Amino acid sequence: MAKAKKETPLMQQYNSIKTKYPGTLLLFRVGDFYETFGEDAIKAAGILGIVLTKRGNGSESETALAGFPHHSLETYLPKLVRAGQRVAICDQLEDPKQTKTIVKRGVTELVTPGVSYNDNIVQQKSNNYLASLFIDKTQVGVAFLDISTGEFLVAQGSISYIDKLLQGFKPTEVIMPKKQNKEFIAHFGNTYYTYLLDEWPYTGDYAEEALQKHFEVNSMKGFGIDRMPLGIISAGVALHYLNETEHRNLQHISNISRIEEDRYMWLDRFTIRNLELIGSANENAITLSDVLDDTSSPMGARLLKRWIVMPLKDKKSIQERLNVVEYFHQNRDLRDELIREIKLVGDLERLISKIGLQKANPREIIQLKRSLFAIEKLKELTNVSESESLRIISEQLNACSIIRDKIEKEVFPEPPVALNKGNVMADGIDADLDKLRRVAFGGKDYLLEIQRRESELTGIPSLKIAFNNVFGYYLEVTNTHKDKVPEGWIRKQTLVNAERYITEELKEYEDQILGAEEKIQVIENRLYAELLVAIAAYIKPIQLNAQLIAKLDVLLNFAVIADKNYYVKPEITEDRLLDIKGGRHPVIERNLPIGEDYITNDTYLDPDTQQIIIITGPNMAGKSALLRQTGLIVLMAQIGSFVPAKEAYIGLVDKIFTRVGASDNLSSGESTFMVEMNETASIMNNLSDRSLILLDEIGRGTSTYDGISIAWAIAEFLHNHPTARAKTLFATHYHELNELSSSMPRVKNFNVTVKEINNKVIFLRKLMPGGSEHSFGIHVAKLAGMPPRLIGRANEILKRLEQERTGGEKIKDSMRKIQKQAYQLQMFAIDDPVLEKIRDMLNNLDVNTLTPVEALMKLDEIQRLLKN
Repeated sequence: MAKAKKETPLMQQYNSIKTKYPGTLLLFRVGDFYETFGEDAIKAAGILGIVLTKRGNGSESETALAGFPHHSLETYLPKLVRAGQRVAICDQLEDPKQTKTIVKRGVTELVTPGVSYNDNIVQQKSNNYLASLFIDKTQVGVAFLDISTGEFLVAQGSISYIDKLLQGFKPTEVIMPKKQNKEFIAHFGNTYYTYLLDEWPYTGDYAEEALQKHFEVNSMKGFGIDRMPLGIISAGVALHYLNETEHRNLQHISNISRIEEDRYMWLDRFTIRNLELIGSANENAITLSDVLDDTSSPMGARLLKRWIVMPLKDKKSIQERLNVVEYFHQNRDLRDELIREIKLVGDLERLISKIGLQKANPREIIQLKRSLFAIEKLKELTNVSESESLRIISEQLNACSIIRDKIEKEVFPEPPVALNKGNVMADGIDADLDKLRRVAFGGKDYLLEIQRRESELTGIPSLKIAFNNVFGYYLEVTNTHKDKVPEGWIRKQTLVNAERYITEELKEYEDQILGAEEKIQVIENRLYAELLVAIAAYIKPIQLNAQLIAKLDVLLNFAVIADKNYYVKPEITEDRLLDIKGGRHPVIERNLPIGEDYITNDTYLDPDTQQIIIITGPNMAGKSALLRQTGLIVLMAQIGSFVPAKEAYIGLVDKIFTRVGASDNLSSGESTFMVEMNETASIMNNLSDRSLILLDEIGRGTSTYDGISIAWAIAEFLHNHPTARAKTLFATHYHELNELSSSMPRVKNFNVTVKEINNKVIFLRKLMPGGSEHSFGIHVAKLAGMPPRLIGRANEILKRLEQERTGGEKIKDSMRKIQKQAYQLQMFAIDDPVLEKIRDMLNNLDVNTLTPVEALMKLDEIQRLLKN
């Protein structure tokens, strides 16, 4: 029978806490260090690059050990969380000096990828959402909660709608019931960091009651989510999860709102990815949000990302945004002043959340004071009569002057980051604190005052006060004056030339000074906690300030970007017309070499005369860029931004669908063609009368005949749809599709032009009416650096095809002949000088006049060539 491992009291305490937090890495505070043990130590040492050692080396209780100083937590914690670890922080809950037994310890915080407010973990310009999900047949409820900002959003809808939201909000962690994990992966893939919960919080009324208790209401009607039962379950479980991760100060989560599906343009997950709005599969790629982000605060940067993935489809709301951008465009001095003040505000949203969590440090409190002073100035600047939208913002901004002045009065202007360093709370707000500070830090003056006073009273001019470790503070009198010593003084030591005495006053002062620093810290902690509670009463108005300033920041940013990049104000209308003159691709334009102009293009689509444009032209000519630029211009207009064009007349679009670029999903076992067909099916099943559809090279993942057939059928389907004449740009390398325009009146052919000079192709990147006859693929291959022999062979095949092809039915016969010829020649198609010499010898032989002896000699010659 194996001998049971002996456990020290410390390890018994560690193991009992560890069992309560399965699946987490436990940081266990021991003195000045956070320690990890066993498997946790091995993981931590690997992730953090710290030394792995052993505790109880050679004894029965030997275990792996790795630790770091407690003050390095801010450095090491982010690394653990970014490595996908759930980290439980276990602190000492009492002063070790106050106990004779083992120190009481407990987990004070559990940090997960989706539940964190640490500045080193969360990205400044991005939200850090926890998504809570609950699936019921074909409907899904989801809640997005960012503990670092207090944002709490709820939605309920179809699987495709929730998929789109997950793509747009990009949660860093998704929680769900254990039994729904397989279903989640089937619908939404396996790229998310997930955590599975027990089933019980999802049953009965538990989730709804958790929400009602948190918001102190009797029903969720006031928040507009009462008819979203699955959303309510998801939201309630999100709060439950925060409680489970030891986050209980959640007063900054002061509101919950539903994502109104009808208010925003539909962008499916393919479109968000294909248009590279906020992220890209390509490393170091520039996204639309990178191009449009010149915001002055992290709050503005986060809101901009949200606006980009949730464009508006209500004309009035879009127009309001555009009008403010136009006003800032025309009033640059005001714009510059507002930007200056917003920079002073900083990240107010996350700052007030830290106060709600009771985690704000003294420097952050001073930053809050600065923010509130800046808000007062912003309120004054936005109160302009010419812009109603800015006046409304001005009316809603609240400088919270009472709490601002309280901070000004109660906190030193330059406090340390850590409260325990002292000198945080100002003088004059607490009499005991002032007295203790005089004792602790004004000791020298106080002692000199006693010395002066006693010298005058006793008439001893040489009297001095000193300190030693045996007697503490004492008065020293030389023998010359010892007869003048008052009766109340107590003699403590006799020296050769002097006597040393103590008094009640000195003893009392000594007791005071020794305990003063500790008492100062206790009082400062109490006063600081009281101040945090006082500030917490202002969470709601300060959060409203943060929302208003974020909005103001994004609109100012749009005006700055429009100036910098020569964008124009689009005209938004209720009709179904799309007319862009001199359009440019905002991202490609940004990447152009200095001095090179972007070649602009016009795009015109309407449901009655030009509903579908078939764009042909060679690869590399700019077909894909034209498609993407059209989608991006429409999207930018509907988020309230000016657009890269000379003019843009945009009839409201309610959905943008894209099938652009290769998006293979081979890692999950799907072929390019299967992915392409899934994306295209999603478009065909969801289109509307106001949709904009961008299709690029449909059918290229299969055989030519299949590809042409599918592309043709899709164009026909879109043209003849009974209820929706969706505006469509269809780029293709199948020139056969140009035939569609002869039988379908709303299909028009355009091509991206090229010039052929001296057998070289120059890409003009200009869209012109009419179809294109050639793909110039061989020229592109040449540009890519294909071997000249290969290019020559490709041209031979092309000529043969063009000669023999009188119709589609002859393609196969031609290809068979060409393949047969290629097979015969392939033994000589190797780029080898010996083989070329042999080929030339054989080609020059006249077999009809060759004698048997000459033939044998030629064979011998060939053999010797091969041997050499």
